[in-house]
Amino acid sequence: MAAQQPAGVAPVPADADVTEIERALSRIAYLITRARQHDRTALEAGVPVNRAAVPILRLLAESGPMRPGEIAERLGVEPPHIARQVHLLENAGWAEHAPDPGDRRARRVRLTAAGTDAIDRVNQAARQWIRCALADWTPEEREQLAALMGRMADDFIAHTAATEAAGTLS
Repeated sequence: MAAQQPAGVAPVPADADVTEIERALSRIAYLITRARQHDRTALEAGVPVNRAAVPILRLLAESGPMRPGEIAERLGVEPPHIARQVHLLENAGWAEHAPDPGDRRARRVRLTAAGTDAIDRVNQAARQWIRCALADWTPEEREQLAALMGRMADDFIAHTAATEAAGTLS
Protein backbone atom coordinates (compact mmCIF):
# COMPACT_ATOMS: atom_id res chain seq x y z
CA MET A 1 0.00 0.00 0.00
CA ALA A 2 1.41 3.41 -0.98
CA ALA A 3 1.98 6.02 1.69
CA GLN A 4 -0.54 8.82 1.66
CA GLN A 5 0.44 12.48 1.69
CA PRO A 6 -0.77 14.48 4.68
CA ALA A 7 -3.59 16.86 3.84
CA GLY A 8 -2.34 20.07 2.29
CA VAL A 9 1.15 18.73 1.48
CA ALA A 10 1.95 18.53 -2.21
CA PRO A 11 4.11 15.61 -3.34
CA VAL A 12 7.69 16.61 -4.08
CA PRO A 13 9.38 15.01 -7.08
CA ALA A 14 12.42 12.94 -6.15
CA ASP A 15 15.66 14.35 -7.56
CA ALA A 16 18.33 11.67 -7.80
CA ASP A 17 21.01 13.93 -6.29
CA VAL A 18 18.82 15.02 -3.39
CA THR A 19 17.85 11.41 -2.76
CA GLU A 20 21.52 10.37 -2.64
CA ILE A 21 22.41 13.27 -0.32
CA GLU A 22 19.57 12.27 2.03
CA ARG A 23 20.68 8.63 1.99
CA ALA A 24 24.30 9.53 2.70
CA LEU A 25 23.31 11.89 5.52
CA SER A 26 21.09 9.21 7.07
CA ARG A 27 23.90 6.64 6.95
CA ILE A 28 26.44 9.05 8.42
CA ALA A 29 24.04 10.29 11.11
CA TYR A 30 23.30 6.73 12.16
CA LEU A 31 26.97 5.83 12.26
CA ILE A 32 28.20 8.81 14.26
CA THR A 33 25.31 8.92 16.73
CA ARG A 34 25.13 5.27 17.65
CA ALA A 35 26.25 4.28 21.12
CA ARG A 36 29.08 1.96 20.01
CA GLN A 37 30.79 4.72 18.04
CA HIS A 38 30.48 7.15 20.93
CA ASP A 39 31.80 4.55 23.36
CA ARG A 40 34.84 3.90 21.15
CA THR A 41 35.55 7.62 20.84
CA ALA A 42 35.18 8.18 24.59
CA LEU A 43 37.41 5.18 25.34
CA GLU A 44 40.05 6.35 22.87
CA ALA A 45 39.92 9.84 24.41
CA GLY A 46 40.04 8.43 27.93
CA VAL A 47 37.01 10.52 28.84
CA PRO A 48 34.00 8.85 30.51
CA VAL A 49 31.41 11.20 28.97
CA ASN A 50 27.88 10.28 27.92
CA ARG A 51 26.68 10.93 24.37
CA ALA A 52 24.20 13.63 25.37
CA ALA A 53 26.90 15.71 27.04
CA VAL A 54 29.27 15.91 24.07
CA PRO A 55 27.28 18.50 22.05
CA ILE A 56 26.99 20.67 25.16
CA LEU A 57 30.71 20.47 25.84
CA ARG A 58 31.47 21.25 22.18
CA LEU A 59 29.09 24.20 22.14
CA LEU A 60 30.55 25.69 25.32
CA ALA A 61 34.10 25.16 24.02
CA GLU A 62 33.27 26.91 20.74
CA SER A 63 31.00 29.68 22.02
CA GLY A 64 31.97 30.30 25.62
CA PRO A 65 29.67 30.59 28.64
CA MET A 66 25.93 30.51 27.97
CA ARG A 67 22.68 30.49 29.84
CA PRO A 68 21.08 27.02 29.97
CA GLY A 69 18.11 28.24 27.92
CA GLU A 70 20.44 29.47 25.20
CA ILE A 71 22.22 26.10 25.16
CA ALA A 72 18.86 24.36 24.75
CA GLU A 73 17.85 26.70 21.95
CA ARG A 74 21.15 26.36 20.08
CA LEU A 75 21.03 22.55 20.32
CA GLY A 76 17.32 22.33 19.56
CA VAL A 77 16.41 20.44 22.72
CA GLU A 78 14.14 21.03 25.68
CA PRO A 79 15.54 23.00 28.66
CA PRO A 80 15.04 20.12 31.16
CA HIS A 81 17.41 17.99 29.07
CA ILE A 82 20.07 20.69 29.38
CA ALA A 83 19.49 21.07 33.12
CA ARG A 84 20.08 17.34 33.65
CA GLN A 85 23.18 17.27 31.48
CA VAL A 86 24.66 20.41 33.03
CA HIS A 87 24.15 18.86 36.47
CA LEU A 88 26.06 15.76 35.32
CA LEU A 89 28.80 17.92 33.79
CA GLU A 90 29.13 19.84 37.06
CA ASN A 91 29.34 16.61 39.04
CA ALA A 92 32.11 15.42 36.71
CA GLY A 93 33.96 18.71 37.26
CA TRP A 94 33.70 19.70 33.59
CA ALA A 95 31.32 22.65 33.90
CA GLU A 96 30.26 25.21 36.46
CA HIS A 97 27.74 27.99 36.84
CA ALA A 98 28.99 31.56 36.80
CA PRO A 99 27.24 34.91 37.16
CA ASP A 100 25.94 36.45 33.96
CA PRO A 101 27.67 39.83 33.60
CA GLY A 102 24.64 41.19 31.74
CA ASP A 103 22.11 40.18 34.41
CA ARG A 104 23.22 39.58 37.99
CA ARG A 105 20.14 37.43 38.62
CA ALA A 106 21.00 35.02 35.80
CA ARG A 107 23.64 32.32 35.65
CA ARG A 108 25.67 31.03 32.76
CA VAL A 109 27.30 27.65 32.28
CA ARG A 110 30.99 27.59 31.47
CA LEU A 111 33.59 24.91 31.04
CA THR A 112 36.19 24.31 33.69
CA ALA A 113 39.79 23.61 32.72
CA ALA A 114 38.99 19.90 33.13
CA GLY A 115 35.98 20.30 30.82
CA THR A 116 38.08 22.01 28.19
CA ASP A 117 40.63 19.21 28.41
CA ALA A 118 37.89 16.55 28.20
CA ILE A 119 36.27 17.96 25.06
CA ASP A 120 39.67 18.58 23.46
CA ARG A 121 40.50 14.90 23.97
CA VAL A 122 37.12 13.76 22.62
CA ASN A 123 37.53 16.03 19.58
CA GLN A 124 41.05 14.73 18.95
CA ALA A 125 39.83 11.12 19.05
CA ALA A 126 36.91 11.92 16.74
CA ARG A 127 39.17 13.73 14.29
CA GLN A 128 41.63 10.83 14.28
CA TRP A 129 38.74 8.50 13.42
CA ILE A 130 37.84 10.78 10.48
CA ARG A 131 41.48 10.92 9.34
CA CYS A 132 41.64 7.12 9.32
CA ALA A 133 38.28 6.75 7.55
CA LEU A 134 39.36 9.20 4.83
CA ALA A 135 42.97 7.99 4.63
CA ASP A 136 42.66 7.24 0.91
CA TRP A 137 41.37 10.73 0.11
CA THR A 138 43.72 13.39 -1.19
CA PRO A 139 44.14 16.57 0.84
CA GLU A 140 42.32 18.41 -1.95
CA GLU A 141 39.34 16.04 -1.73
CA ARG A 142 39.16 16.49 2.03
CA GLU A 143 39.34 20.29 1.66
CA GLN A 144 36.56 20.21 -0.93
CA LEU A 145 34.42 17.98 1.31
CA ALA A 146 35.02 20.24 4.31
CA ALA A 147 34.02 23.33 2.33
CA LEU A 148 30.88 21.73 0.90
CA MET A 149 29.80 20.23 4.22
CA GLY A 150 30.33 23.57 5.97
CA ARG A 151 28.26 25.30 3.32
CA MET A 152 25.59 22.61 3.58
CA ALA A 153 25.42 22.91 7.37
CA ASP A 154 25.12 26.70 7.14
CA ASP A 155 22.36 26.40 4.53
CA PHE A 156 20.50 23.75 6.55
CA ILE A 157 20.65 25.96 9.65
CA ALA A 158 19.46 29.03 7.75
CA HIS A 159 16.67 27.08 6.05
CA THR A 160 15.54 25.56 9.34
CA ALA A 161 15.41 28.99 10.98
CA ALA A 162 13.46 30.43 8.04
CA THR A 163 10.95 27.60 7.94
CA GLU A 164 10.45 27.66 11.70
CA ALA A 165 9.88 31.42 11.58
CA ALA A 166 7.39 31.00 8.73
CA GLY A 167 5.75 27.96 10.31
CA THR A 168 6.21 25.86 7.17
CA LEU A 169 7.71 22.45 6.44
CA SER A 170 9.82 23.26 3.40
